[in-house]
Amino acid sequence: MKSEKNWLVTLLLSIFLGELGIDRFYAGRIGLGLLKLFTLGGFGIWWLIDLILVAIGAMKDSNGKYIKD
Repeated sequence: MKSEKNWLVTLLLSIFLGELGIDRFYAGRIGLGLLKLFTLGGFGIWWLIDLILVAIGAMKDSNGKYIKD
């Protein structure tokens, strides 16, 4: 199933504000967003993984639906 969240918005948030967890907040995953915020994107590693997940359409929103184009 496809999420109602916009893929391009999620991708741009991940690129520019992903280290602060803003992409996860947008996706409705508040707990993961806070964790990502406090670790500065998992010291850069989690940020890169999330960027790849968004780019290939494998990131899920809070309802378990894929955020894809």
